[in-house]
Amino acid sequence: MWRKARFVMAGACAAAGVCVVPTAAGPATAAAVQATAVTAKTVTAKTVTTGAAATTAKAATPATARKKGKPYCARYKCIALTFDDGPWPYTPALLDTLKKHKAKATFFLLGRKVANRPELTRRIHEEGHDIGNHTWNHPSLTTLSDGEVFEEVSSTSNIINKTIGRMPDYMRPPNGATNSRVASLMSDLGLPQILWTGSTLDWQARDTKVIAKRTLKLAKRNGVILLHDIVPETVKAMPGVLTALEKQHYKFVTLTTLLQGRTLRPGEVYPPRGR
Repeated sequence: MWRKARFVMAGACAAAGVCVVPTAAGPATAAAVQATAVTAKTVTAKTVTTGAAATTAKAATPATARKKGKPYCARYKCIALTFDDGPWPYTPALLDTLKKHKAKATFFLLGRKVANRPELTRRIHEEGHDIGNHTWNHPSLTTLSDGEVFEEVSSTSNIINKTIGRMPDYMRPPNGATNSRVASLMSDLGLPQILWTGSTLDWQARDTKVIAKRTLKLAKRNGVILLHDIVPETVKAMPGVLTALEKQHYKFVTLTTLLQGRTLRPGEVYPPRGR
């Protein structure tokens, strides 16, 4: 029954741009999911772009104007800094640093923290950064049932949509834990899965100098670097990191800008494993 309801709801979500509405206490219950799926059957689809379609549309219209038809990152040395698990009390300082360096980043947010800090979430969005889905409670999705995975992710997408007025185009599975079943569920939700080309393991290091050194070592053109704005040492390391990478002529871009010219399929893992 769940898998049937999931497919009905996924189609309705793509048509209507709405999924499960989360509660303040946490992700929507399975009963609420099923009830929404029944209601969603009556929705008439018009023109809503979500998931992979949104990714395609957004990539086709970059924030930065193209020159001679080439994507921004085909002309410049780009890198995508990504920050997980916020928004958190350290996030404003990070945003201040990014603004000072005219840098853009991608934030994979937890649904429960978005619910607790809507103003900070809106600030991230309004300052031109990408916001991605990082589930409601940060579980390893491979250990959950189909229904639990769907609730974790759809509830987070909906609280993000309620807060900033748009659904996220990407999700990042906590701990990078994914498999073919999770990929299928994300395909139903229209969300590509974003991993990384390098992880600083900043949550483990808890040392500003170590985090800075690791970030610089992992930096490469079109790289996707995993960091956490819930780690104060990471936030403290960023001014020096940005200054050092600027000297190497890097441009700090959102994931959307990095992907210009490339369409990710719903459920697809990017960057591919092994890169």
